[in-house]
Amino acid sequence: MAARIPVPRNIRRIRTSRGLSQEQVAVGAGISRNAFRSIETGRSEPRVSSLEAIARALGVGLPALLAEPPGLSSVRFRSEKVRSRKTEAIRDQVVAEVARWLRNFSGLEELLDQKKRYRLAGLAARLPDPSGPNLPIEAARLGREEVELQPHEPVRNICGLLESAGVKVLTLDLDIEGLFGLSVAADGGGPAVVVNVRDDISVERRIFTATHELGHLLLHPGAYDLTKLEEDPPEEEEADLFASHFLMPDGAFKEEWGRNSGLLLVDRVLRVKRFFQVSYQTVLRRLVDLRIADPQKVWMVFRADWKRRSRKALTKKVEPMPLAEVDFLEERLSRLVRQAVESEKITLSRGAEVLGFDLGTMRERVGSWEIGA
Repeated sequence: MAARIPVPRNIRRIRTSRGLSQEQVAVGAGISRNAFRSIETGRSEPRVSSLEAIARALGVGLPALLAEPPGLSSVRFRSEKVRSRKTEAIRDQVVAEVARWLRNFSGLEELLDQKKRYRLAGLAARLPDPSGPNLPIEAARLGREEVELQPHEPVRNICGLLESAGVKVLTLDLDIEGLFGLSVAADGGGPAVVVNVRDDISVERRIFTATHELGHLLLHPGAYDLTKLEEDPPEEEEADLFASHFLMPDGAFKEEWGRNSGLLLVDRVLRVKRFFQVSYQTVLRRLVDLRIADPQKVWMVFRADWKRRSRKALTKKVEPMPLAEVDFLEERLSRLVRQAVESEKITLSRGAEVLGFDLGTMRERVGSWEIGA
């Protein structure tokens, strides 16, 4: 079989994004390194059996090597370290995966006649002067109104809330330091937010990231350009402020903080943190922003209290009393796949492909559905 033009490029992109050497893929595929190098550089025409072996070694299906990857343009993908060759390869692979995911998601919506309206589409017209300093806070207030959250109501399920508002949610395990998420504008196949769920990223951080990306969708519609790779500090600060106030409106925060006034600082912070499903750092920053606590003393006292309590120093990546993985799960695409499989509108193998599972994992999922039916 003659190698199609995208095959070498696809192999190189996927291999690099996974941090694999040519030798590692060759060994995994059971071919020589020279043979693999010839295939990846396009100097030789691989057999179907060789391509199938390479696809297995890369952890993808054969179609991922044969087809021109779908593209997106209206994407906000920014990281402080995005200029490295590995990170750029991961970016290209992520964009291809996100584009494929969006295409599958939209296809299922059409197949089942369940297209969701983007409920926040008209919010930009209601925002005040974009140069105003309180724009992110006002956007958070209006956004909460649009999704029918009460003024003092905490966000208990950010994935479900976004999906009910017409924002698609995808989780990916991305090996890019400093990249917590990205988003796709409504005119580019979205709106969608993609959240990095790498093991060392807390659930609290994932929740904040999803809300942060919603802030970009609402506040910075002109910043969705895949060719712009560096972060814009003012825009990042605005999205952080939006997320903080969307998850913890001032009135609700003050009420909950006051309700726990008799507790030690460490217990008080952790109670508020658990109530709003945010990180302890987000709570401490809000105390400082509202001038409820001294900016230096509050951090010092909290860390000291925690060390006395746990007998361990509070390091940067430790989240006291962390939330569980189940507190951040996208739901809607899985639900659509179940409906399509059970109504026989798609096959089980197609459902597995949409969800990114192998057939065995998909059968386990179906078995779990039947137990809870």
